[in-house]
Amino acid sequence: MLDLDWDLLSSYAGLLSLASFSIYAGSFGSLPNPKRPSIQQGADDDVEEEIEERLSSEDAWLFPVIGSVVLCGLYYVLRYFGKEWINWLLGWYFAFVGVGSMWKSLISLTKFVLGEATWNRFDKLSVSMKKGSTLLLSLSERTPSLILFPLAIIPSALFTLGWRSVLITDILSLSFSHNALAMLKIDSFKTGSILLSGLFFYDIWWVFGTEVMVKVATTLDVPIKLLWPKSLIFSDARGFTMLGLGDVVIPGTFIALALRYDHHRFLRSSQKTFGPKPYFYASLSAYILGLIATMTVMHVSGKAQPALLYLSPACIVSFVLTAIVRGELGEAWAWSDTPKNGEDNEEKDGDGKVGEESRSNKTSSVN
Repeated sequence: MLDLDWDLLSSYAGLLSLASFSIYAGSFGSLPNPKRPSIQQGADDDVEEEIEERLSSEDAWLFPVIGSVVLCGLYYVLRYFGKEWINWLLGWYFAFVGVGSMWKSLISLTKFVLGEATWNRFDKLSVSMKKGSTLLLSLSERTPSLILFPLAIIPSALFTLGWRSVLITDILSLSFSHNALAMLKIDSFKTGSILLSGLFFYDIWWVFGTEVMVKVATTLDVPIKLLWPKSLIFSDARGFTMLGLGDVVIPGTFIALALRYDHHRFLRSSQKTFGPKPYFYASLSAYILGLIATMTVMHVSGKAQPALLYLSPACIVSFVLTAIVRGELGEAWAWSDTPKNGEDNEEKDGDGKVGEESRSNKTSSVN
């Protein structure tokens, strides 16, 4: 009879759930904010008009190079100066960054729970600093945000003071992942394929070719990884399974792009609600299967595995197959997520049609 290690299986399942949840939440966080008509309830000044940067194919080629330089730098610092100094320095850095990251994640969570309409009923406080006519600093937040700020300090404070439990590490890591996926956006499936392909070879080389990746990942005591105890009762006696945030964020940017493409298709359809999301669910399912394959090979071989060896092909193939089945490969490959004249921020009315105000705004901007 097969003797299953339920403690280890529960650890794999927990890690898989954390990674999938992080990508799911971050993908929806990457969707564009809709422009709402200013006639009924007044202008929604929470939604600021700004051109969001997108990662282009030229940038994607540089990712493996930049990643290699940073990874080698960390490795040699650890080798010649020891881990105490770098862990202390990075610990303080992530403590400060963690406060801002947690604050943004808590605000997003509160907005989701209360709903956008309820959130916008709260008073808005604004602070700005100018030197002459030049704006130096501008802050604008709803009153609940001020209440959430002290709560955002707690995880970073506990981590910095030495209470570096798995729970605190995962909370901070999930907030970093959520915000990275919401802000780091690629402009097309071509760029996503280049990015995943480059990091596919990057991951293989630095894991199988050298000790660098494993050494850095296991030595740095900073919240850049997801952890789960190898125990059904969450005991740390057997250690933890670990997944680096790069293996969540990098494939996650591709999956988030798939969701934005589904959203783009919805805006140009007759659907009343944002329902079927074939590209998003196909890529997310492929990610889950790829991560299961990674864990299976790691368990059988007893050696660390480069997760992108499995995740990168899974995500790319899922997109290609979905597009071929739907007869949309050429259209999807040529699509660009770069906002043009606010078209990505259009909102449909109750009849599932793009609002007339958005259309008129687009026309006037073109003229």
